[in-house]
Amino acid sequence: MEKVKFTQMKDGDREDYEFLTAHETEYAAKTGARLLTALVELDASLSGYQITRLGHSLQSATRAWRDGADEDWVVAALLHDIGDIYAPYNHDEYAAAILRPFLREQCTWVVEKHGDFQRVYYAHHLGGDRNTREKFRDHPYYDDCAEFCERWDQASFDPDYDDLPLEFFAPMVERVFARKAYDPEAVREGARVALTDAAVAAERAAQKQGEA
Repeated sequence: MEKVKFTQMKDGDREDYEFLTAHETEYAAKTGARLLTALVELDASLSGYQITRLGHSLQSATRAWRDGADEDWVVAALLHDIGDIYAPYNHDEYAAAILRPFLREQCTWVVEKHGDFQRVYYAHHLGGDRNTREKFRDHPYYDDCAEFCERWDQASFDPDYDDLPLEFFAPMVERVFARKAYDPEAVREGARVALTDAAVAAERAAQKQGEA
């Protein structure tokens, strides 16, 4: 069987849908690789900053890694702007939709809302409301999103920062997207993990120094 028999979904049978499920599972398994390609394509999106969009993504993820962040946070930092290409007006929601089946809920929420939180840095210069994020003040992940933006997002436009290469983060992306979609052990609803870990950060810094 190379193609389904039906031309309308309502006419499909068990054989058709088992066939499609197998194909879709195989395709979904390569999501991580496609996202890594999409990161490179980010450089064809918005310009005008001192670094490229890929550079910003790598710098955000590098800062997260050097702060001792866990793998979910690092991947969230790397992919938080992946929607810039196709969804420039709601890139945060677009990125969150991609991440939601595989990352901790905390990280997905932060990615989804980071656009509102980033406004605190610039909206008043354009006549807008810089306090849009205050509507989320009582949310349990409010402080996490504020810290994400302050430490890793708004700070990551420095052309002199020594970013780690995409190849360094590729295995992390592959591992995250190899998880079973919507696995409760991955999504971890309500769980909070600190963005930084001083002990892990020191260990990673020592490792970097040893490799120098």
